[in-house]
Amino acid sequence: MKTHEVTNQVPPLVDYDTAGHPLFDEILTAAGAADALAEVHEVGTLAGSAYAKELGDRAEAHPPILRTHDRYGNRVDRVDYDPAYHDLMRHAVEFGLHGAAWRDNRDNAHLIRAAKFTAWQVTDAGHGCPVSMTYAAVPALRADAKLSAEFEPLLSNDQYDPSVAPTALKRGLIAGMSMTEKQGGSDVRANTTTATPQPDGSYRIVGHKWFTSAPMSDILLTLAQAPGGLTCFVLPRVLPDGTMNSIALQRLKDKLGNKSNASSEVEYDNAIGWRLGDEGRGVRTIIEMVNMTRLDCTLGTSALMREAVGQAAHHAAHRSAFGAVLIDKPLMRNVIADLAVEAEASMTVALWLASQTDAALRGDERAGLLRRLGLAVSKYYVCKRGPGHAAEALECLGGNGFVEESGMPRLYREAPLGSIWEGSGNVAALDTLRALAKQPEVLGVFFDELDSAAGSDARYDAYVAALKAQFADLDNLEYRSRIVVGRLALALQGSLLVRSGNPSVADAFVATRLAGDWGTVYGTLPTGLDLTPIIDRVIPVAT
Repeated sequence: MKTHEVTNQVPPLVDYDTAGHPLFDEILTAAGAADALAEVHEVGTLAGSAYAKELGDRAEAHPPILRTHDRYGNRVDRVDYDPAYHDLMRHAVEFGLHGAAWRDNRDNAHLIRAAKFTAWQVTDAGHGCPVSMTYAAVPALRADAKLSAEFEPLLSNDQYDPSVAPTALKRGLIAGMSMTEKQGGSDVRANTTTATPQPDGSYRIVGHKWFTSAPMSDILLTLAQAPGGLTCFVLPRVLPDGTMNSIALQRLKDKLGNKSNASSEVEYDNAIGWRLGDEGRGVRTIIEMVNMTRLDCTLGTSALMREAVGQAAHHAAHRSAFGAVLIDKPLMRNVIADLAVEAEASMTVALWLASQTDAALRGDERAGLLRRLGLAVSKYYVCKRGPGHAAEALECLGGNGFVEESGMPRLYREAPLGSIWEGSGNVAALDTLRALAKQPEVLGVFFDELDSAAGSDARYDAYVAALKAQFADLDNLEYRSRIVVGRLALALQGSLLVRSGNPSVADAFVATRLAGDWGTVYGTLPTGLDLTPIIDRVIPVAT
């Protein structure tokens, strides 16, 4: 029975370029990486296709399944994934989102990889976890020349091989990280897992890990207490002789989001591992990996923001209410523009951090210091902004946004993870204080960077002056660290936008985040701003 006509419904947002936001072209061109734009847009076009969206939907709808034993009662410790997950991984590896930047000789290899990673991440955030960990494992592995020579070529090639086999027999490898324990959480120095040296140079690892994502990875970097203190180790899933390492998967976590990623609890029962770096220097070794995954937390959150506001803008551009298209309604324009400013500022600083990574790896000490502090404050602030941004974007779709088919609840569930993974908000804030204590010169370099934008905007200048005054009084700095770190992050974003951002976006950012009477919710931009170019930048365009 036909009771009504279906009208005023928004077409699905498919077959568009997820790297179509002008910022991709602007930043890569300014960095001298315009020759990489074609490959970035190739990633974005596939990521925005109906095909890739379907892969992401299937991977989310059919989460991994743990098989602890076979039919005969033999321990197998295997995680089975939906084929869509493997398709997503295959594309990510072929695009070089895992370890390819480490073998790419271009000056902007990590910036290019970051642009492609953020374009692809919107397909499914779960499989982005092993992609990110593989990327991050390479610099940690370089603590041992032999292990690096053995694993790095297979971690950075373009072959995805999910087979269960010794690493030497595989076409490509994926790496994971296994650090957290029940009693310690982020306090890894409280770990109790032990590592006993063996005559052949290997170690026997005994203990547990409370969170181990992607346990089917070919190698796991883990921390354990060796005779000389907390030490980093590499554990292969399959030993060179073809037998399984003694890594028992106890259960998979039932998580709020990140459903396609198998986060597990594992037990090491005399598992075999190889020492990575000196005994007692495990944190120093693994921090090389953590810094890279923290970069990806910031990139990933900015990607989710860009997708969320894109979905909201697409809806508003096609939905009519109260006699006009929503995107033409003044209050909706205020909301969309505010969300767009947040997303663009976040993506700007995330890609800037990737460019500082390139420079630091070329030996630029100043870039290394900027990256150290910039990453700490941005990981804290950008990732903290993610959940509220996702909630407001979802609300732009009204009741339709609360329905799973819209994809917005998935973004909403995913948003908190960036702030939790690799150290929650307090850990990230305290990491900033640690950087200031261990490298006092980093603050001066950071302020010099902020001063490079001085004179461009009086409101920005006033904000930076007030920020510097925060450090005149060091009393209760830990207690005030969230305030101070947040302001450092905002000043950095403002500096980048004032110097080289879109003028309308920069004006709106400074007028709200750094000055004026900006509200506690989105959609409270002041009058007098030019919103049209801000909104135009985030409305997705069909390919």
